[in-house]
Amino acid sequence: MRFPAKAFPLLLVLLLAACTQKQAGINGYVEGDYLYIAPTSGGLLAEMDVHRGTEVKAGAPLFSLDLTKLKASELAAQANLAGAKAHWDDLTKGKRPAEIAVILDQKAQAEAALQNATTQLQRIEKTAHIGTASKAQKDAAQTAYDAAKARVNELAASLKVAHLPAREDMLVEAHAAVEAAAQALVQAKELLKEAQPVAPADGRVEDVYYRKGEYVAAGAPVVSFLPPANVKIRFFVSEKMVPQIHTGEKIDVSCDGCGAPVPARVTFIASQAEFTPPVIYSVESREKLVFMIEAKPESFDARLHPGLPVNVTFPDAAP
Repeated sequence: MRFPAKAFPLLLVLLLAACTQKQAGINGYVEGDYLYIAPTSGGLLAEMDVHRGTEVKAGAPLFSLDLTKLKASELAAQANLAGAKAHWDDLTKGKRPAEIAVILDQKAQAEAALQNATTQLQRIEKTAHIGTASKAQKDAAQTAYDAAKARVNELAASLKVAHLPAREDMLVEAHAAVEAAAQALVQAKELLKEAQPVAPADGRVEDVYYRKGEYVAAGAPVVSFLPPANVKIRFFVSEKMVPQIHTGEKIDVSCDGCGAPVPARVTFIASQAEFTPPVIYSVESREKLVFMIEAKPESFDARLHPGLPVNVTFPDAAP
């Protein structure tokens, strides 16, 4: 049978369209990215607030270790911070009021002695010209005056220094101690919080790995948790079909007894084949290559349980 020359372009278009048509139905399954909730410190499991299959709300308690040591560490950190702050305050305020009062009393006594020495010196200077006071007496009065005045100046300087804070290097050291104590308290509070974790989102407790009274090592998962946002669809397509699928593309997901299909969108396309033949590719071996595709439901659907077999279809695929 011969075709007219004008029919060849149309035939070519039809053949290309047939080669690029997406597969109408693809088998896949539901997968879940589980969160493994673990404490950051070790200890005995004191409370278990959930069990396998529990549906919880965000912020609901999951479990708790024995908090005795952690609470003691927090109290110790609070005490250390209070002590560091008190030392800092003491250095920035100068001497205590009682110490300053002592200096004020000494200064008052020195000022009285200076007043007395001044009076004696003035009396001797007034009578020195008539010869009633010797040079030795005048020198002694002058010396007493100078000593009294120096003592007053000394105590005035001491009073000024008493109101000053500590030296700069001591202040820097004290401030660093306050910062270190504050960070230690933050760490103690965080360890206490992480020893009694709560649900990070609404979701389902899939499994429980420890029982009350057992010792849990630091970092060992106690429960596995699945938020709805971590549910995804996984399916595989041939290497011929991979170029036709794009991230963000809409698909329909259906399962036996699920009713209406669940809309989802492609979120991941593998860049490598799942099974690579150990020989150079041939036309026959390329037919065996499959690429993994992942998609996420547009909204939470309780029908999609991890492990559930599903059927994936593309709305624009040919029937």
